[in-house]
Amino acid sequence: MIELHFTAPLWLWKGDSAWHFVTVPQDASDTLRSFAPDAKRGFGSVRVGVSIGETRWQTSVFPDKKSGCYLLPVKKAVRTAEGLSAGSEAEVTLELSI
Repeated sequence: MIELHFTAPLWLWKGDSAWHFVTVPQDASDTLRSFAPDAKRGFGSVRVGVSIGETRWQTSVFPDKKSGCYLLPVKKAVRTAEGLSAGSEAEVTLELSI
């Protein structure tokens, strides 16, 4: 198992929906890309375990062509439980089973 730890700001998607994301930093995105060639799913997404604070869940990170990094969606239940809003710094642990 690969564990990646980083802190990054939560941001709100500027579209028709109210999706919130954390951009996985370039170095962590590069690590995911190199260790997950067989773990990729639709749209190049990679299945990961996530921890922010005391909240843990399973989700997928998605490649962003603009930044070259992966994007981590953060659902409302997590934001509420951890007191996060757009602009908050999130301490994230991503787990990738290889």
